[in-house]
Amino acid sequence: MKIVQKSIKFLTLVAIALCSFHGFASDSGKKDNNQDDGGIVDTKNEVKDYIKHHIQDSHDFTLFSYTSDAGERKHVGFPLPVIVWTSEGLKTFMSSAFHHDDSGKEIVTVGNVKLARFHGKIYELDAGQTKIVEDDHHHPKNAHKVLDFSITKSVVGILLVGFLMLFWFIRLAKQYKTKKIPTGFGRALEPLVLYVRDEIARPNIGEKHYRRFTGYLLTVFFFIWLLNVAGLTPLGFNVTGQLAVTACLALFTLVIYTASGNKHYWKHMLWMDGIPVFVKPILAIIELAGAFLIKPFSLLIRLFANITAGHIVVMSLIAIMFTLKQDLGTVGATGLSLVLSFLIALIEILVAFLQAYIFTMLSALFIGMAVEEHH
Repeated sequence: MKIVQKSIKFLTLVAIALCSFHGFASDSGKKDNNQDDGGIVDTKNEVKDYIKHHIQDSHDFTLFSYTSDAGERKHVGFPLPVIVWTSEGLKTFMSSAFHHDDSGKEIVTVGNVKLARFHGKIYELDAGQTKIVEDDHHHPKNAHKVLDFSITKSVVGILLVGFLMLFWFIRLAKQYKTKKIPTGFGRALEPLVLYVRDEIARPNIGEKHYRRFTGYLLTVFFFIWLLNVAGLTPLGFNVTGQLAVTACLALFTLVIYTASGNKHYWKHMLWMDGIPVFVKPILAIIELAGAFLIKPFSLLIRLFANITAGHIVVMSLIAIMFTLKQDLGTVGATGLSLVLSFLIALIEILVAFLQAYIFTMLSALFIGMAVEEHH
């Protein structure tokens, strides 16, 4: 049985690597680079553009692309709802209206408003304009951004993980009430729940207060971990690699430990005991900067930077099969790329768990500092 389980895990990793290879070869990117060779991404500049696009959010899912016998580029996937606030109010339509164009050439007219998607952002063209005109810095000079409330790929990932967590943990809670012992998938969740409670929440927050915050710590741990794992699949999720998402998670932790801080916490921060009076205001400024700037910034940037770097490294190693094929040959470059990307994928599985653990551990530590009793 153990051999079968190990074989399944190995085949799953190989499938992830091969699907990533296919993603490069079929170019599900933002534009049809190189139509003459079927849209294959095989130059350094095309690879860089592809990787930049891969780590960004998107208004649609593109599973793969191909060139038909007639030379027309075809994309297989599904669109997502576009919800934007324009000069004429709220406008909604499906992202398929852009026909996978991200260069601003495809204009969508909704009412009297003309919209275009340019480098992943949706712009409203100024009155009388029919296409986007770029300035010297490749920014639109005849269009302006709209308020975008669209259901993007990252939003789908957040909703999917949220529903899975609700489903799994509601079932786990019911099993505790009826059977007292979890069964099925609940047996896999229980050790992780106990680990977060006994190894993260309890030692860092203390016996008196840890139960108040264990629910939040469990939520943020599983939320980050599952999204990190989803980012390793060929679906292209990169939710925790979006700065807005990590900033929001860090803000939650900031609000919790700020609102939960006791009088000893605030006294130590604003008027520290045991030091000269003239030094206290200086230390108060440093402590406030640490609480409201440095701590949340360290939370958001660590998660964002590590997950984004992991995606870039994996995609760069896969791209070796194209960038080095002239030096090593097709077989040599492909073999080297497969081995390296497979090894880094194993490391990324560990990183997915490690980053969730670090974020949760630091959150528990900051909360524990705020609620610690005066000794």
